[in-house]
Amino acid sequence: MNVLLDTHIAIWALAGSPKLPQRAVEIIEDPRNRIFVSDVTLWEVAMKHTAKPRGVALDAERFLSRCQEAGYQIQPLTSEAILACERLDLSAAAGIHKNPFDRMLIAQAKTGGFLFLTHDRLLSLYHEPLVAIV
Repeated sequence: MNVLLDTHIAIWALAGSPKLPQRAVEIIEDPRNRIFVSDVTLWEVAMKHTAKPRGVALDAERFLSRCQEAGYQIQPLTSEAILACERLDLSAAAGIHKNPFDRMLIAQAKTGGFLFLTHDRLLSLYHEPLVAIV
């Protein structure tokens, strides 16, 4: 299975954080799964590290290097995913969920045939079966 990691899941996995749910560990460590991190996540890490370096300890360059060391594949952002982002059902999430990075990651997972692994329960508001909340 191809699995796209949400930003916080990728950060927790790379750090070996106890915040990473056991189910996520099982999915990430399953040798049958191919683990991907999006260019969108790299961008989000860069933005968050620049804004609050203490909140996100890794800068984008170090984050990318750690992803590659872990064997995660980098998924480029495509125009197909960008266009799919406009077609997401935002009706239930409107006014509640405002993270554009998450919307883009969901669209990217949808167009790329990925399971999107997250811990963000608000993402269930998009009613996308590809979103796995752990």
